[in-house]
Amino acid sequence: MPDRWNVTVDPRVCVRTGLCAASAPNDFELDERGQGRAVAATVPASEEILEVAESCPIEAISIADSDTGAPVFPPPD
Repeated sequence: MPDRWNVTVDPRVCVRTGLCAASAPNDFELDERGQGRAVAATVPASEEILEVAESCPIEAISIADSDTGAPVFPPPD
């Protein structure tokens, strides 16, 4: 597992369930419209962040290795 990840929440896809911020409040927050976003563009890799991305009902969360840009989630086809 890489040491650091780039985490993004696609605002065009996010449907504002708040699940990400409720599940990992240190890593995700809701903006003024209630849309999820990562609190930082680059975060330490963790199982918690991966679990949140996997549990997003519409896969609005993307994770990539911060060094190589290789996708971590969703996995490449």
